[in-house]
Amino acid sequence: MPTLPLAGLRVLDISQVMAGPFCCMLLGDMGADVIKIEPPHTGDSTRHSMGFRLKGEDSPGFLALNRNKRSITLNLKDEADREVLYALVKTADIVVENARPGVSQRLGIDYDTLSAINPGLVYASISGFGQTGPWAQRPGFDLIAQAMSGVLSSNGFPGMEPAKNSIAVADLGAGLFSVYGILSAIIGRQTSGKGQYIDASLLEAALGLSIWETTELWGTGKPPTPIGSANRMSAPYQAVLASDGWFVIGAANQGLWLTFLKVVGRPELQEDERYSTNAARVANRLQLIDDLAPTFLTRTKQEWIDALLAAGVPAAPILDYGEAVASEQSVARDMVMQVPHPIEGEFKALGFPVKMRGTPQEVRLPPPLINEHDAEIRQELIDKGLLPARAEAAE
Repeated sequence: MPTLPLAGLRVLDISQVMAGPFCCMLLGDMGADVIKIEPPHTGDSTRHSMGFRLKGEDSPGFLALNRNKRSITLNLKDEADREVLYALVKTADIVVENARPGVSQRLGIDYDTLSAINPGLVYASISGFGQTGPWAQRPGFDLIAQAMSGVLSSNGFPGMEPAKNSIAVADLGAGLFSVYGILSAIIGRQTSGKGQYIDASLLEAALGLSIWETTELWGTGKPPTPIGSANRMSAPYQAVLASDGWFVIGAANQGLWLTFLKVVGRPELQEDERYSTNAARVANRLQLIDDLAPTFLTRTKQEWIDALLAAGVPAAPILDYGEAVASEQSVARDMVMQVPHPIEGEFKALGFPVKMRGTPQEVRLPPPLINEHDAEIRQELIDKGLLPARAEAAE
């Protein structure tokens, strides 16, 4: 197996729930040695979340976010345990934490403290709203960030209750943006020799992904309103109803629109000034779909999909997650994998969403049991002379 690109880097994961663990798992998938530092007895709160279990005590949510990590429990309010953390910091390249702003300072594990121990340290803080500003101390969850970023206001359909994006775009987005910041800082360290502090938030992740919505706001002067499955910049580009159910079409430019009209047998719509340009179609989207509705009802969704794809117009069925992960494309791209586990035996997990030909990611370690690697990690520190031998046994 080729050496993975981040092999040799050590990450201290002092985070819980989703954004921080997701960030650190991605680093671990690329070869980093990720040490998950958890509170004694309870561990990461995600171990106990979700209303269902497989065989063991750890929830499927925890299993999904914590492969390729080793676990040690430390009470960071305890001076002796904090000294173990400081010893680990001397060996680390990256620290990721997601406590509310100010907590790390009170515990003595903030960037200023830890960078004095290791000047090359790259330290990422992930919070609901960032470390500064009038909202910094507010509790932050994905739903809250979606609400306060504008995302919630633009989802769903007009006149209905606000609809949350079911994918945790703020949480997962913050994890992804943190990886981007961390790896940029690691590259920069190669020249400067110094680490740096990274301040990421759920709010800014949700806003950072709101490209089309903010473009519409500034272009029209009006906040975007919910438009269901439609696209804010193209039409027709949404779900439509065939004789046996819904499917999606993507006639996203003028060329595709003209081809689309030939397939559906409605060339006269191009002569209608309401639909002759993309801008006009976007402005009159609801009327356009109403005008097309009787046509779509004349054939089944698969008949429309086959005809549109044959002509080069994007179209697709709407799969549920069971159908999506079992699809021939997901199977061909290894998007479901079996992860071995000491309690579960093995469990299903999503595969790696980015493929690397030279150094493909791998599952080197299953999600750890709580404190599973305490003795191993402490012995490594003893061998390096960073802990006295008496610290070898965990309390």
